[in-house]
Amino acid sequence: QVQLVESGGGLVQPGGSLRLSCAASGFTFSAYAMNWYRQGPGKERELVAVISSGGGFTNYLDSVKGRFTISRDNVKNTLYLQMNSLKADDTAVYYCNVGMDFRHYWGQGTQVTVSS
Repeated sequence: QVQLVESGGGLVQPGGSLRLSCAASGFTFSAYAMNWYRQGPGKERELVAVISSGGGFTNYLDSVKGRFTISRDNVKNTLYLQMNSLKADDTAVYYCNVGMDFRHYWGQGTQVTVSS
């Protein structure tokens, strides 16, 4: 019954900001590292950011370093992605993801469109 529900996407101008959320349920959220992926139009799905179970370690796709921040609230069972200085190339469906039991679980995705 793992469930991941993304929200917070929308249309934003280049240089703008958005904060995505992922509400997690059906597993012990605090025990697992979490990930954000994205898939742009006509592109492969790519790993954007990773955060350790306790939030003490993060890592990012090179193209978003310095602009995006992944975080989590283990009390609220929620994962976040703060996206600043957005570019047109950030346009994609963004997915929350967790790996466990030798498989990955995915949310439905939330659309981020960066356009003027």
